[in-house]
Amino acid sequence: MRAMSDGRSPGSAPDHGAAARQPTAPAAHGWRARYHGAQTRYRGFRDGLRHRPVVDRCWRWGIGVLGTLIVIVGIILIPYPGPGWLVVFTGLAVLASEFEGARRLLHFARGRYDRWNEWQKQQHIVVRLLLFAATGAVVLVTLWLLDVFGLVADWFGIDAGWLDSPLEPFA
Repeated sequence: MRAMSDGRSPGSAPDHGAAARQPTAPAAHGWRARYHGAQTRYRGFRDGLRHRPVVDRCWRWGIGVLGTLIVIVGIILIPYPGPGWLVVFTGLAVLASEFEGARRLLHFARGRYDRWNEWQKQQHIVVRLLLFAATGAVVLVTLWLLDVFGLVADWFGIDAGWLDSPLEPFA
């Protein structure tokens, strides 16, 4: 059975006596105070849900589905200009709010991402340009497969069959 954030088991009454009070940290200011307050409210909310197993299970399923969808969208966005990795890490953070495995994966992925960026920075300009060209090729191929070029050609009245996607659902 899971313990609540203050160590009690679900369903037990809180101890409001002097012995239950813990020393408090110095008051935080600015964003730290807001973050700590939000974190405390979320823990209280989750502790309340743990008293109702069906609702708790539904909450965890919902978080799992939402986080997984965000990660999938982020993975699709990675090669494109924009916040692909940010979306992936956001999805992992959503999953990590409920699942320990996702928390470990988020920590691992952040470390690998940082190491990849450091490696790229140390490479010769030719290697970096090749990586940039490979990313551009992935973007162009996916845009072609999704028939973006055929759609734009139709807008401008250009009849070039080679711009159309070879995939049946998109052609």
